[in-house]
Amino acid sequence: MKGAPMEQGTRGELISRLAEAIRSVAAAHPLRVAIDGPPAAGKTTLADELAVALRARGRDVIRATIDDFLFPRAQRYRRGQYSAEGCYFDAHDHAGLCRVLLDPLGPGGDRRFQQAVYDRDTDTPSSPPAMTAPADAVLLFDGVFLLRPELVDRWDLRIFVSVPFEQTIDRAQDRGAALAGSPADTAGIERSWRDRYIPAQRLYFATARPTDHADVIVYNDQLQRPAWEVRSH
Repeated sequence: MKGAPMEQGTRGELISRLAEAIRSVAAAHPLRVAIDGPPAAGKTTLADELAVALRARGRDVIRATIDDFLFPRAQRYRRGQYSAEGCYFDAHDHAGLCRVLLDPLGPGGDRRFQQAVYDRDTDTPSSPPAMTAPADAVLLFDGVFLLRPELVDRWDLRIFVSVPFEQTIDRAQDRGAALAGSPADTAGIERSWRDRYIPAQRLYFATARPTDHADVIVYNDQLQRPAWEVRSH
């Protein structure tokens, strides 16, 4: 794999570069873009920013997230609340994701898609109405473990958001406090990250080598001065 020299710039420059990378991919079906990375790396924010930029350029954008393709809680945690193996192997309905979203938007698909199979608020399966994507639409899909073997070939562009694991703990605690409107359960968040999420990421890196499959790696340590590397396979 060859990569262009690493670049660093403003947030806006990164978004423009990613929009250009998307524009350069030719496909006869909607473009399926994976935005992968550890929890609290900034994947959702990046995907939302990119969606705004693409829509401003006249592209139809479908936004979806792995959180809407979870298995029910009893299955996700059947190995225990802090099991890294459970996080990696039991949490996500990859077959459902392919069936209702990635395959319909891919080669030979009918472009009739659904954006979810799970409702996190009720912890129950979900079946929202199907919609039809324009042929030139862009799916921006954020989540963890998107470049694992079950999914890696179903993406037309693969972006990996890289942040040191220790930094993700701090971001998760800040995010928890912001969502709660009060001091977060820092001990609980740290235990979840150290016992479940970070070890699951280490398992992912050891078995799937996600950065080897990425077309673009975004180094998101400094949110307003990110660096990025565009690779050619």
